[in-house]
Amino acid sequence: MDTLYIVLNIIIMLALIGILFYMQKKHVSFGKRVFTGLGLGILLGTFLQLAYQPDSAIVSTTTEWYNIVGRGYVSLLMMIVIPLIMVSIIQSIINLEKSAELGKMSAWIIGILVTTAMVAAIVGIISANLFNLDASQIEAGQAENDRGIALEERLGTVEDLSIPQQILSFIPSNPFADMTGARATSTIAVVIFSIIVGVAVLGVRRKQPEHAAKFVSGVNAIYAVVMRIVTLILRLTPFGILGLMANTVASTDVAGILELGKFVGASYVALLAMFVIHLILIAVFGLNPLTYLRKVLPVLGFAFTSRSSAGTIPLNISAQKNSLGVDEGSANMSASFGATIGQNGCAGIYPAMLAVMIAPSQGIDPLSPGFIAQLVLIIGISSFGVAGVGGGATFAALIVLSSMNLPVALAGLLISVEPLIDMGRTALNVNDAMVSGTLTSRIMKKLNLKTFNNPSAIEKEVGM
Repeated sequence: MDTLYIVLNIIIMLALIGILFYMQKKHVSFGKRVFTGLGLGILLGTFLQLAYQPDSAIVSTTTEWYNIVGRGYVSLLMMIVIPLIMVSIIQSIINLEKSAELGKMSAWIIGILVTTAMVAAIVGIISANLFNLDASQIEAGQAENDRGIALEERLGTVEDLSIPQQILSFIPSNPFADMTGARATSTIAVVIFSIIVGVAVLGVRRKQPEHAAKFVSGVNAIYAVVMRIVTLILRLTPFGILGLMANTVASTDVAGILELGKFVGASYVALLAMFVIHLILIAVFGLNPLTYLRKVLPVLGFAFTSRSSAGTIPLNISAQKNSLGVDEGSANMSASFGATIGQNGCAGIYPAMLAVMIAPSQGIDPLSPGFIAQLVLIIGISSFGVAGVGGGATFAALIVLSSMNLPVALAGLLISVEPLIDMGRTALNVNDAMVSGTLTSRIMKKLNLKTFNNPSAIEKEVGM
């Protein structure tokens, strides 16, 4: 009987895929198809929640089949991340008018990422205090205790790495190993290696222009092929979001969310507040925040459902260049750096809220100026260094809590709502990367305002 239900669920998924495919054939806009996939995924996941138990064998097997659509799409995106970063950054550097622009561009991007992470920490502190969050009010079950023990075990590996050691790990000692994603810092290492290659080409161009011309020609040819692959993969976005969202909703622990509803609410209030601050920054630099919002929503929708900043890099770069009018260099570097450095959700809001929750259990006043100043400073530093250890929000929390001399095991209390909160955190992380690229391009007077104000720019470029 279970097999019959599983087959029925698969048929429903295929029917919904057929709807999205029909919309594509009718040339319905890319954005509308993305959010149709999101809505259909929510409905399908809700149906599975109501028809079966979330932890049942039927749901488990069904979601495995759905993963072919959802996680399969994420895998395709991850496949193209390294080639895209390498070729795009090398090409953008060899097209720079002045090599000095590279340093200025990088400084602005990293500066915006880290500064907004510190602002995000303040927002997290305010939200946690407004909702009066206190870790001692949450009951710990077996799963929470097990999670706490696991966090304490991980802490040892995190504490062994100082900030200088984390930064040192960015430097590629074996770029070919980093191209396989062998380390937590592989993405940053590939970025640095690509920058070095690009700068080397600029030097060769001055002394041996004929060799440089051959290399540039080859890079341009590879770039054209890579971008075509990106275009083909991006066309699958609505289908990927359908599968991801259906699985997320189907396997959501509703009881856990209800129990920790106050923390979930406080988290999303903070995330939304920081998102508004991003839009205010866009407006301060003379750009229409509503136009920006319309352009980035499909990318944020995917980031929300996939919970993968790295997997969103191809969408991020494409949207910045083709929809927002960001220059190639700023788009490539902001998307690459933003996937690991200065993450507003994972490295800013989340560890700040945890610290405020846990502080009262240690007899510390979370509203004291000294505590707040120390917390914001540590988050600013660790938001850069988190990339050195990898692991996203968990490692960010471990670094911040241990630096504040707070027990990390209490972070295990939130295990049941972690996926739900992580969806919003990832969307905010990706948006911060896009904001940093847009503002940097604007500051360096390279932003194409005609493209920024064209509502259908990305759809024409991607062939949607």
